[in-house]
Amino acid sequence: MNVGADVNTMDVNALGKVAVLLGGRSAEREVSLMSGTGVLAALRSKGVDAHAFDPAERELGDLRREGFARAFIALHGRFGEDGTVQGALELMGIPYTGPGVMASSVAMDKLMTKRIWIAEGLPTPAWRQVHSAEETRAAFEALGSPMIVKPVREGSTIGLTKVMTADQCEAAYALASGQDPMVMCEQFIAGDEVTIPVLGTGAQARALPVIRIVAPDGNYDYQHKYFTDDTKYLVPCGLPDGEEAAIQALVLKAFRALDCRGWARADVMIDAKTRKPYLLEINTSPGMTSHSLVPMSARATGLSYEDLCLSVLATASLDNAKA
Repeated sequence: MNVGADVNTMDVNALGKVAVLLGGRSAEREVSLMSGTGVLAALRSKGVDAHAFDPAERELGDLRREGFARAFIALHGRFGEDGTVQGALELMGIPYTGPGVMASSVAMDKLMTKRIWIAEGLPTPAWRQVHSAEETRAAFEALGSPMIVKPVREGSTIGLTKVMTADQCEAAYALASGQDPMVMCEQFIAGDEVTIPVLGTGAQARALPVIRIVAPDGNYDYQHKYFTDDTKYLVPCGLPDGEEAAIQALVLKAFRALDCRGWARADVMIDAKTRKPYLLEINTSPGMTSHSLVPMSARATGLSYEDLCLSVLATASLDNAKA
């Protein structure tokens, strides 16, 4: 599948002045700066008039005052991936990469995402929303061990704990609630961990090759995601016959159920005993660092990092285009 077929004939001058939004105010600021720096260099290497723009240091209104024609959102987490920046760009009429306001907001909220997927008949692990350490312990009794405790609106495994015993519930709740007052407990699915990028919109959206993640002792945390080389990423994924295609089809349904567009990356666990895949979450502003997975999967299709950035930029759009 040649997802970047039109990149070679693209008129980069027609893209206009481009802002690469990076940094921001979320807990994932450090990762966003790495992503944005990579995207900026890639776009400039393709001849795009691209400029770094950190919303934590500048007013968003400067985008319109300085004549930016479109925005590549390389922000991660809240205030960048949750519909807020998307809404501001809508008001200014500046097309941006990734899903729109509603899809971004819903996808950032893991509970709302699960509710929609369940309504659409898509598989996702059992969960409970909790408001205290006591409720966390009750969830542990219901969901069993191990259990995942995490903030509802945070990414990059920030604030996440894998709870093995009941006496760990209090500390796990404290850690998660320190990041977000909304906390959830989730059934742990033991098995293969995979991630699948999606590029495109609607009927034209396509799932890229599945990446299987093999982390030391199964611990794919913030440090292993971005700062070490201990984790193995397998492309081709080496799953049994038929599983990769089935998971890609499932992820496309999940992407469309949330009305995503442009690009995203879904995380999936495959039950080791039943081989049933379970949707965990979908990231609407995926990482673009040297350790990131969307570039890795795209490369397996023959699409370079630079061409991937250009392809994503070309999909920049608005929920409500000007009449």
